[in-house]
Amino acid sequence: MGPGGNRGWLLRLVIAFSFAQGAVSMARPAVSYRALALGADERAIGVIAGVYALLPLFAAVPLGRRTDHGRCAPLLPVGVVLIAGGCALSGIANSLWAMAIWSGVMGLGHLCFVIGAQSLVARQSAPNEQDRNFGHFTIGASLGQLVGPIAAGALIGGPDMAGTSALALVVAGAVAAVACTSLWRIEHRDTAAKSRTEQGGRVPVQRILRARGVPAGIFISLSVLSATDILTAYLPVVGEHRGIAPSVIGVLLSLRAAATIACRLVLTPLLRLLGRALLLTVTCLLAAVLCAGIALPVPVWALALILTVLGFCLGVGQPLSMTTVVQAAPDGARSTALALRLTGNRLGQVAAPASAGLVAGVAGVAAPFVMLGALLLVSAGIALRSPGRAAVGDGETGQGETGHGEAPGRGRRFRPSLSRKSDI
Repeated sequence: MGPGGNRGWLLRLVIAFSFAQGAVSMARPAVSYRALALGADERAIGVIAGVYALLPLFAAVPLGRRTDHGRCAPLLPVGVVLIAGGCALSGIANSLWAMAIWSGVMGLGHLCFVIGAQSLVARQSAPNEQDRNFGHFTIGASLGQLVGPIAAGALIGGPDMAGTSALALVVAGAVAAVACTSLWRIEHRDTAAKSRTEQGGRVPVQRILRARGVPAGIFISLSVLSATDILTAYLPVVGEHRGIAPSVIGVLLSLRAAATIACRLVLTPLLRLLGRALLLTVTCLLAAVLCAGIALPVPVWALALILTVLGFCLGVGQPLSMTTVVQAAPDGARSTALALRLTGNRLGQVAAPASAGLVAGVAGVAAPFVMLGALLLVSAGIALRSPGRAAVGDGETGQGETGHGEAPGRGRRFRPSLSRKSDI
């Protein structure tokens, strides 16, 4: 069944993504706690968090090229195996170097899964369904981000921090493996065949990056994901310094994820009300202020409120950037464009934690959140200055001017509202 047909595949993909992302969201704070138990300081935490994104940084575009001219589905189980292995092996590692390496394997697995999954959504969704389907797809990530930190917080604690964090990592590996149960025959044969027979030669990366709206979309996506990533990796460190228990930190991170889910459930009416460019501008601006607010020595209840509103704001960027990049990309280069977006995300995941580690070492553990606020403020400015009409008034479609069944880039050219932009 082709694009626009039965969406049972999308539900199964959301379920698989929930387990895969849940494992990663459980493992990331567990890695930080285990590293702290092994003697890591703030700089070392930043390096380990950065290595998570380092291997994917070099693999994203080749994987996207392969997916543009082949099938998406094989990347999904490969990603699950790498996530499961990276989580479990991080749990039995006894040195910071080993933890960094297995963290990188975990990141590579997450990249494989996400490229395959995003390409599948782009390929099997009609143009007028992409905003909605990408929004639903990213709910899987948010569900994982909701449950994962709570599970990690429930397992980690007590005098044996090294042992309990190791247990959490092994359990995370088992959770990731469950994702394979939803991946059977998830790719439609007709769309897989079309990808092999109708795609032309490879589109140069430079041409993709020159496409109107792609660079802005990549940067805003990078900013939003960097904020989510540093929240996951550094909130445990903030908690350690402020005397907040790991179980409470897990609940705080899950509140953020729950708010992100709520945002994505109401994304279509928000787009109708504000349009894509204004919605991105407002949410990035609010997120910038709220990130900076985490640096203040506020009580736990205020921190919970900040993270809830912040989670809602951060929920906008990723699904809208996926649609924007897909529709702005030249024909035959959708997966590569999505991979370039993920490469930008991974650049942020390498640079932001490393920078956060340096800033934390010099100015204190709350300072990285001020840095994030500045990054999101720049993103709000980019979204505000982006040309083009807001893409909803397009009402039910949630898209631009492409009609049902018209491939982006053909017929009437889609004008990106964000200048055309977007995680998960």
